[in-house]
Amino acid sequence: RRTSRFVTESPVLNFFSVQSARYERTARVHNGVEMVVFHDPAHDRNVPRMLDGLAASLDYFQANFSAYQFRQARIVEFPDYASFAQSYPNTFAWSEGLGFIADLSDPEKIDYVTYVGAHEFGHQWWAHQIVGSNQQGATVLSETLAQYSALMVMEKEYGTDYMRRFIKFELDSYLGSRGGELIEELPLLLTENQPYLHYRKGSVVMYALRNEIGEATLNQALKNFLVRFAFKGQPFPTSQDLLDEIRAIAPAPSQALITDLFERITLYDLEVTDAGVTQNDAGQLTTIIIDAAKFVADGQGQESEAPLDQWVDIALLPEADPDTHDNVLPKPLVVERHRLVTGRNEVKMVSKSRPVRVAVDPWLKLIDRNPDNNLKVL
Repeated sequence: RRTSRFVTESPVLNFFSVQSARYERTARVHNGVEMVVFHDPAHDRNVPRMLDGLAASLDYFQANFSAYQFRQARIVEFPDYASFAQSYPNTFAWSEGLGFIADLSDPEKIDYVTYVGAHEFGHQWWAHQIVGSNQQGATVLSETLAQYSALMVMEKEYGTDYMRRFIKFELDSYLGSRGGELIEELPLLLTENQPYLHYRKGSVVMYALRNEIGEATLNQALKNFLVRFAFKGQPFPTSQDLLDEIRAIAPAPSQALITDLFERITLYDLEVTDAGVTQNDAGQLTTIIIDAAKFVADGQGQESEAPLDQWVDIALLPEADPDTHDNVLPKPLVVERHRLVTGRNEVKMVSKSRPVRVAVDPWLKLIDRNPDNNLKVL
């Protein structure tokens, strides 16, 4: 009998997986970290994509969060008896059906292989450096922050236009899942291991927060959170500790939105009811009529209207490329922030070129009950 003793270089959870197979080993070294994929020899299609995703993730996470605690990052394939991936200390167990045999040759498909790799790598910070207290909101510190980490890697790889499509998918998933809640929908801050909240709504909330206060500001808050709690024992951090770090660094005008995103179930209804263009001395004058409302829901889905007084992005858009996905917007001719209040709003914007469409909240910063009516052809 052979006995092996493994000693880690940093503290780890008692959480690991043991897998054995006739693997092929594909490896590279990036920034001093050995990156390896152990895979079925016939399942090598997406292995380079996986290694590229790990490299991009390592670069972003170390630059913006903290140092990686290991010298290896390993992906290990397992059969498609279940379709998931899970992040153990420096090793990610990854189902063959979740990415190894995926065909991403169609550019219309979302690159979920890179996304899953970035998400699982993100857990080396959010679940392995930061270990949350076992109470309401615990999965915000693991899954929601891993979602945000993966979103940032994807944005650097594919650009902001691509990200609207991804956020739209997450927003639709959250809105579609609310009706299936059997017990109670909780605000994101207090989620009780509810995947449609910590994954789907979490993605939308963190991306909206990044757009509101800026990437550098949000990442500094996360870095401060790591300084306070990484590799620490009791008392373990809570989602409230995370929110405190965000509030401490966010500007005063953003505090109300942070409350809506994390501490309430807040929904918006922004609809472009009419829009037209006329020529004037300054250029093309677009007049936009927007009906706006804001609602706060309880855990059973009962909504009450809340006063809306908020600055919202509005964009004038040119003709879209017919080859792009419907949820990818072309580069706007003009983007401005306008104050919207409850009820009817009239907004005027000027552009040099004639716009084809208008978009209210084009990058989905707000959780709108029907984001499709935020766009209107002129």
